Amino acid sequence: MAKSAKKRANTKKTAARRPRQAPKMLSDLFHETLKDIYYAENKIIKTLPKMAKAAHSKDLAAAFNKHLRETQGQVKRLDQIFKMLGKPARGKPCEAINGITDEGAEIMKDFKNAPALDAGLLAAAQAVEHYEISRYGTLRTWAEELGMPDAARLLQATLDEEEATDHSLSELATSVINLEAEEEYRAAA
Repeated sequence: MAKSAKKRANTKKTAARRPRQAPKMLSDLFHETLKDIYYAENKIIKTLPKMAKAAHSKDLAAAFNKHLRETQGQVKRLDQIFKMLGKPARGKPCEAINGITDEGAEIMKDFKNAPALDAGLLAAAQAVEHYEISRYGTLRTWAEELGMPDAARLLQATLDEEEATDHSLSELATSVINLEAEEEYRAAA
């Protein structure tokens, strides 16, 4: 018997002896996604003060600080959901939020003292909001489908806050921040 044929035969025997892993269920996906957003929210708690400090606009800094307080409450809701599941409140690294916050850090560095800094910070914050809205909408739906109305209610409360924050940021962008960045650009030209 050739080496490669022997190796395949041994691999099949080893695989046959391993106990089969239970299929992953929606409840497993719910828990994994909950860990993902838990990590994301805690990352956001560390990032928002830096964004508030970097912002030139007092209104934008205030918006970031308000969202920081909301995010701290959102983490408490997630803690409650982990408790409902009988699982420890623990996050797992989320590459999506790491990428979004890295982009925000890059904007703070590349546009420091530039007229467009606040517009860039606001855009980065909205990218975070859109990610959170997506995650919370999905988690809420899964909680409903899994027969977890209390978790669904908590997730909906957070989803409502995230949507309101996104709306407030859009209003701030179009009524103040983008206009100020454009005026500064025109004044410099």
